[in-house]
Amino acid sequence: MSVRTQTSEPAAHRSGFACFVGRPNAGKSTLTNALVGQKVAITSNRPQTTRHSVRGIVHRPEAQLILVDTPGLHKPRTLLGERLNDVVRTTWAEVDVIGFCLPADQKLGPGDRFIVKELAGIKKTPKVAIITKTDLVDSKTLAEQLIAVDQLAQELGFEWAQIVPVSVVGDKQVGLVADLLIPLLPEGPPLYPEGDLTDEPEQVMVAELIREAALEGVRDELPHSIAVVVEEMLPRTDRPADKPLLDIHANVYIERSSQKGIIIGPKGKRLKEVGTKSRKHIEALLGTPVFLDLHVKVAKDWQRDPKQLRKLGF
Repeated sequence: MSVRTQTSEPAAHRSGFACFVGRPNAGKSTLTNALVGQKVAITSNRPQTTRHSVRGIVHRPEAQLILVDTPGLHKPRTLLGERLNDVVRTTWAEVDVIGFCLPADQKLGPGDRFIVKELAGIKKTPKVAIITKTDLVDSKTLAEQLIAVDQLAQELGFEWAQIVPVSVVGDKQVGLVADLLIPLLPEGPPLYPEGDLTDEPEQVMVAELIREAALEGVRDELPHSIAVVVEEMLPRTDRPADKPLLDIHANVYIERSSQKGIIIGPKGKRLKEVGTKSRKHIEALLGTPVFLDLHVKVAKDWQRDPKQLRKLGF
């Protein structure tokens, strides 16, 4: 009797798109950044700050996972809100796997049900439930949340492909999220060159970093009223090759003249801080020294005006 030795085939390379969905402020952008290992999505402790589908790319020897970050799905009150919801639904229809993010420290609410109900309608795409911010609760509360999210799917007639608890603080299980998403991707070659972390145009990312710095400290006054447009990014011509400088001219748009003072601050102090803070992040992102020129402009009620929305890139 001859014994055949089995040669194990090398596993096929997988590549594809995953997106994180959930209520505003469910930890989607923070999780994207932690998985990619670099800041690619704007994070803020204020809900509703992500406006673009920022892609973060996770490179593994056996796979390439491309993360698409969508705005939080919510009941829209403005034209901008409606556009953001459309962006979410379009993204869901085009990805290979969907991660539903739910914070461990907040009870399942009507907003979550609204999203999971929408997910139940997307039949073919596998869905993973990710319980975020687990560092904020004890094990009993976490267990209750895991059961609640499992039951909700059952009520709506589908099953999660996986349910995973995670905390970006202390890096608990972050790698496991990628481990669970990758087998759900289709087989295929890498879609992006090794080393790329995002395909978002640099200008858009620079605008997002400025916007993130501008949002900080104006808490509830202006959460959605700020838009940033980078007008130009040009290398300074008279610089020696070993001392480059990039000139960036950007406009910070708000909706009303009365908001100008909030952004600029007494004697321009606040705008200066925004410039200093965002410049550091921009230099880290682009790997070159930057001269940042910021101006604050009023685009009256831009969130409700289709023409202004187009001009500001929505």
